[in-house]
Amino acid sequence: MSQAQTIPVPDSIKNDRLYMALELSKKNWKIAFSNGFKIRMKDIEARDLKQFEEEVKKSRRHFGMGEDVPLYCCYEAGRDGFWIHRYLLQCGIHNVVVDSSSIEVNRRYRRAKTDQVDATKLVTMLIRYLNGESKLWSVLRVPEAEDEDARRLNREIERLKKERTAHTNRIKSLLALHGIVMSVGKNFPEEIAKVVLWDGEPVPPRVKQEMLREYERYELIRQQLEQLEAEKEALLKADSKSSGKVLTLQKLKGIGPVSSWVLVYEFLGWRVFNNGKEVGASAGLAPSPYASGESQREQGISKSGNRRIRALMIEIAWYWLRYQPGSKLSQWYRIKYGGGSKRVRRIGIVALARKLLIALWRYVEHGVRPEGAQLKRQELICG
Repeated sequence: MSQAQTIPVPDSIKNDRLYMALELSKKNWKIAFSNGFKIRMKDIEARDLKQFEEEVKKSRRHFGMGEDVPLYCCYEAGRDGFWIHRYLLQCGIHNVVVDSSSIEVNRRYRRAKTDQVDATKLVTMLIRYLNGESKLWSVLRVPEAEDEDARRLNREIERLKKERTAHTNRIKSLLALHGIVMSVGKNFPEEIAKVVLWDGEPVPPRVKQEMLREYERYELIRQQLEQLEAEKEALLKADSKSSGKVLTLQKLKGIGPVSSWVLVYEFLGWRVFNNGKEVGASAGLAPSPYASGESQREQGISKSGNRRIRALMIEIAWYWLRYQPGSKLSQWYRIKYGGGSKRVRRIGIVALARKLLIALWRYVEHGVRPEGAQLKRQELICG
């Protein structure tokens, strides 16, 4: 009998690292430890950091590793956010936060799906990632705590505007239920008291009280929006790197205060890009070709990035065609897509959005103005 073939083990996995993967849930955390060959699985109560540190010590003893052996960890991005990542870094643990949609899975129709299977998969992929398979999965860039907190302002405004619209629509629906059409403004309580139905009768009391309660919530949201907008103005007046980028973008025609704020604080203010391809991919504005044998087609954009930026750039691209008709990008769009059907023009606007996003990144980071783009008058920017 011939001797079995032995696979050489790289020096990087010869018991000089401890690997760990966290499978997070609301009540429990499942932790998979590994030395590169064997796996030790443990369950702890969610967010019990003391028990977590005890399990790390026990795993070091279990695998015969000292405190000087580096510990590498990973977990999937989710509702727990990035506080775990910052805690792990403070403990001296090397950690990566992984995009869950990029984790490879078994393609069988029925596959095993348990927390233990997921944790095992994560720790084995972590070992592969650290030993050279850099494109195995997508690793997220974690923002600093200040940058992450700065994003809350715009996101709260976005959510409050949706709530305000919901209250307005509810009031108008109750009015339409009784054949009444009127706007919802500051004097709504006084105006609704004077309204009568088709037969001259007043609005039924319970419906009127329901609309007034809806209006009270509407007014509360309006006041909160005014406070948040005032806070945004104060931040812009502060001399900071992000506020400077916002004002820089506002110099261009077609870029307003809302779009510039979202672009900087959601995307361009804290992310670091090496080239234009990374910019487009991070926004999900990258192509997804399908080529297998004789079958070749385009599946559209990947939509794997920031959905807010992606939707915003489509909107900005339409405004760019209107307010920057002489720019090179607008001329490129008109030549290639301007004479096509509505569907072709909508496809073209996505391509323009990607090119425009890259151009705005170069403008903000390197001061390279998009070719042919015009600036606003200074008094409009200050106003």
